[in-house]
Amino acid sequence: MRVMKNPKILPTPEILAAKVIVRGIHLELTPALRAYAEGVAERLLRHNEHLIRVRLDIELDHTRAVGDQFIAKGHLEIRGPDLIASVESDDAYKSLDLLADKLDGSLRRLHGKHKSHRHDGVTEPVENTVL
Repeated sequence: MRVMKNPKILPTPEILAAKVIVRGIHLELTPALRAYAEGVAERLLRHNEHLIRVRLDIELDHTRAVGDQFIAKGHLEIRGPDLIASVESDDAYKSLDLLADKLDGSLRRLHGKHKSHRHDGVTEPVENTVL
């Protein structure tokens, strides 16, 4: 498997097949919906190459209100605690877009935390003052 060093390079189909799981719950995944979900996973993999696995579930729940029937759930396996998110909307594609934004924000926050903790041990030198 090829390791991505430049985040602007798109992951190969082999990497996508190994790292991405797309499931439909109570609905049949059309080829277009599957391709769209894999595009969302590709976007997440492009931002962070250290993702171990991306699982996207698209669920159709007939018991909910008409506006919230499609539920998209995402599970990102990374080093440390996994990131899990869920969104609801009236359209499967819209749910995937909202989920991608939510997971992308979570990845950015986590990356920001890692960057800020890198420099916590460094303190500014104190100037000697004579009283």
